[in-house]
Amino acid sequence: MKKLILFGLALALFSCKSPAQDNTDDKEDTAFKVQKTEAEWRAELSEEEFHILREAGTEPPFSSELNKKYEPGTYVCAACETPLFEGEHKFDSGTGWPSFDRAIEGNVAYSTDNKIGYTRVEEHCATCGGHLGHVFDDGPPETTGKRHCVNGAALDFIPNNNE
Repeated sequence: MKKLILFGLALALFSCKSPAQDNTDDKEDTAFKVQKTEAEWRAELSEEEFHILREAGTEPPFSSELNKKYEPGTYVCAACETPLFEGEHKFDSGTGWPSFDRAIEGNVAYSTDNKIGYTRVEEHCATCGGHLGHVFDDGPPETTGKRHCVNGAALDFIPNNNE
């Protein structure tokens, strides 16, 4: 009888599905200000931009020309031109992707990503929902401690004109 109870208890514990195992992305429930059909996005974006921004793809490390750009300016969404990151908050993380210690408040939205077997914080444009990358807690400790690891193809750079 004890074995039957233990077996039943073990079965109940291992069959429970926690939210951490859920592969749904809570960004799907968000109504973004800029909404377009897949065909409209495909017509406006390059193949790489579409793959990253609309299909949550990832570019190869060290492939973006923006990775080593450290000029004063603003990084905007390649899909809708929403300002996302300031150049003064960019740093060399050594990972091969443009990295920032903070985003422009209110212009980047966050969701939970469980697609690769563990939970990560996904970040996307708060205006159009385009996938940008992920946020990690291994950024510069002297600033925010955050590393916004962003696909360069998801961004356009606008240099400051007053420099």
